[in-house]
Amino acid sequence: MLPVIFCVFIVVVAIQFIYYVLIFGKLAFVKPKQSNPKKIPVSVIVCAKNEAENVAKYIPLLAEQNYPDFEIVLIDDASFDNTLEIFEEFEKQYHNVRLVKVANNEAFWGNKKFALTLGIKAARKEYLLFTDADCYPTSKNWITEMSSNFTMQKTIVLGYGAYEKVPNSFLNKIIRFETLLAATQYFSWARIGKPFMGVGRNLAYKREEFFKVDGYRDHLKIRSGDDDLFINQVAHKKNTTVCYTPDSFTYSSPKTTFSAWFRQKRRHVSTASHYKASDKFQLGLFYASQLSFFVLPVILLIFQYQWIAVTAMIGFRYLFTWLVLGFAAGKLKEKDVMIWYPIIELVVIFTQLNIFITNLFSKPVHWK
Repeated sequence: MLPVIFCVFIVVVAIQFIYYVLIFGKLAFVKPKQSNPKKIPVSVIVCAKNEAENVAKYIPLLAEQNYPDFEIVLIDDASFDNTLEIFEEFEKQYHNVRLVKVANNEAFWGNKKFALTLGIKAARKEYLLFTDADCYPTSKNWITEMSSNFTMQKTIVLGYGAYEKVPNSFLNKIIRFETLLAATQYFSWARIGKPFMGVGRNLAYKREEFFKVDGYRDHLKIRSGDDDLFINQVAHKKNTTVCYTPDSFTYSSPKTTFSAWFRQKRRHVSTASHYKASDKFQLGLFYASQLSFFVLPVILLIFQYQWIAVTAMIGFRYLFTWLVLGFAAGKLKEKDVMIWYPIIELVVIFTQLNIFITNLFSKPVHWK
């Protein structure tokens, strides 16, 4: 039995090498590209439900963007705090703010996709740039950076939605590492021509992409997925590109307790179960190889089977993963999380296992 486990372990390390070096290296080792600013018309779309405190802080930052032709479409999704009142004040204050009021609808109650659909239909510009109500751009050139990636062929731009750094918080490092790893995956796969997801915190596409597929029609009943399920459906090699310049990032406040973050990740993982079969396979294979890497060598080392070779392969695997993720972290301004990489990775992998098992027995709570 031990020889079989040893052979499987070799295969696992080989799979990890393919993912990290050959695939994720497409982001990690790519040379920075020069921005090519454009003056295309952009509608920035923000959907909010009971986000009064956040929108009061962050919408003015959107309004101050250094871009010649843009509007801000603010969608109030039947909030019962004073989000709508704040939006109405912004509509009076800024000439380029458009307000969409969404009333409770029995058929679509609690469905963010319904609210977003109304906002997209109300938008007057040709290109749509999305962020969440609790997010803010890292610079006044956010729209410029994201829109500069559009071409006649590239009508979808995947951006990076980061989380703020919280000093002396190990949980914060875990959250940002998981976000870094996810971004490394979807950026890299997009760069090799197989895009499979994007994040609504920072995502742009041409209006026509939305109406080509009748919007969210095919997955409207699934509460989540206005970002990743939509991109999984419409994105392909010819129409998708990525943007990871520092001025293009958005930031949001991370969860401050493990239980809150766990609930958030449960929602994200449940959405991935609706991806295309090929995407579910590559994600599943990657996670299986991650988990197997921690389980199989423990068995082999307990019985001291080929322990020198096993130890060497463990060291080799950590060498190339640390190197690749380190370069990716440099591009995404997350270098500090790599100091704790081996420990954080272990926590993330077994948290994901816990989430998978939990989701088998109960459904996560989505947008209300």
